[in-house]
Amino acid sequence: MIEKVLLDAGPLAAFVNPRDEWHEWTRSQFGEIVPPLLTCESVLSEACFVARRAPGGVDAILGLAERGVIELDFSLKEQFGEVAALMRRYSNVPMSLADACLVRMSELMADSVVLALDRDFRVYRRHRRQKIPLLIPPEL
Repeated sequence: MIEKVLLDAGPLAAFVNPRDEWHEWTRSQFGEIVPPLLTCESVLSEACFVARRAPGGVDAILGLAERGVIELDFSLKEQFGEVAALMRRYSNVPMSLADACLVRMSELMADSVVLALDRDFRVYRRHRRQKIPLLIPPEL
């Protein structure tokens, strides 16, 4: 079982949408993770936006948060300078606010792993040089 998982929007939206191409992969990953999965408001916002196309998708995401399966564990207000610096450093990618928050969370939680469907996480580095431990489909 895997602990301290930082959750990106893609897997969260895929988890609640049975028609998503990554739904089964994401469900199998969730089955190996000890809750709560940690995330931030930016990821939750992004996932709800994507999940609006799936019947009941937004409600399912909100339910996961209400039940404590996912937990908001980041203060953008406290980490704004570091997040802004990451977004500037990776402006050529470009890096979203949600991705920058997750990279910063991974810097603050050294023993964490990021669950993502975004290959940009293979490019991002925490503390400028360290690869971020990932749970990501091998084909991405």
